[in-house]
Amino acid sequence: MLDGVMLLWFILTGISVLFVAIDVWRTPEATALRWGFIILTVFSGPLGAFFYVMGCREPFIGAHERYVSPTWKQVLGSTMHCAAGDGLGIIMGAAIAFFLASPTSVDIAIEYLLGFGFGWLFFQAFAMRDMAGGDYGKSLKMTFIPEFLSMNVLMGAMLIVAKFWMPLVPGSGDPLGPSFWFIMSISLVAGFICAFPMNWWLVTRHLKHGMMTVRQAGAGGEHAGHDMSAMTSGSEHAGHDMGNMSSEHTPATNEHAEHNMKHTPSFGVIFAVGLLSTAILGTCISIVLTLAPTSVG
Repeated sequence: MLDGVMLLWFILTGISVLFVAIDVWRTPEATALRWGFIILTVFSGPLGAFFYVMGCREPFIGAHERYVSPTWKQVLGSTMHCAAGDGLGIIMGAAIAFFLASPTSVDIAIEYLLGFGFGWLFFQAFAMRDMAGGDYGKSLKMTFIPEFLSMNVLMGAMLIVAKFWMPLVPGSGDPLGPSFWFIMSISLVAGFICAFPMNWWLVTRHLKHGMMTVRQAGAGGEHAGHDMSAMTSGSEHAGHDMGNMSSEHTPATNEHAEHNMKHTPSFGVIFAVGLLSTAILGTCISIVLTLAPTSVG
């Protein structure tokens, strides 16, 4: 039964990845988010393709700004960016831990370090450094807290699914087998769902970007050069790609940045949410270490 489900899943995933990998380059989206959709679709199959079409794919030329403006689509982009970067690191960590034959506690540590490291250092700070004026160090500071809050919830959910399911399927811990990739894919989908509320809070509090519209100057007629400042009030301040916008919009973007700074949560609120996300991850780790079944093969 499981073999048949996995076969269907991998067939649909292959078709979905092919579609997104070709089509996404026609969408006026930031490069990092384009790659994010491709990576997410590799692990979430038809769900990733569905998210791309419903949340980002431009329905017709010049419509992307309006199409991605609803808050839920902004949050979708933010969560997808997290799941793609962190999820890839976590899954690679699980594969490495298997070959090291490490105990569960070490396995979890490796997954967290690689997930957070890849997600923060590369997929967030490096890929989105244009939002910090090209300054990688500044980008690291800007993205640390949002990455930390989102990563904790994502990984907590992934651990619960993977560490309870894998021991019940013989050989599923081996990354050379298909069941490893199927279970880790489903766990990433679970992590995506659970991280969505946290990303909603981050986006609506102007702590994290969502979808963006990136056009070459002069392209798209009246929409050329517009970023998220053209969006509705629910998401108008999320996600500016400063390195790709025309110079005539720079002053407006700076005004939005100043506005955002005035409306971001206080340090105390951010600290409290940080404790909550840490508690969620800690609880999930404790559950896994104390209640997860022993591997059957």
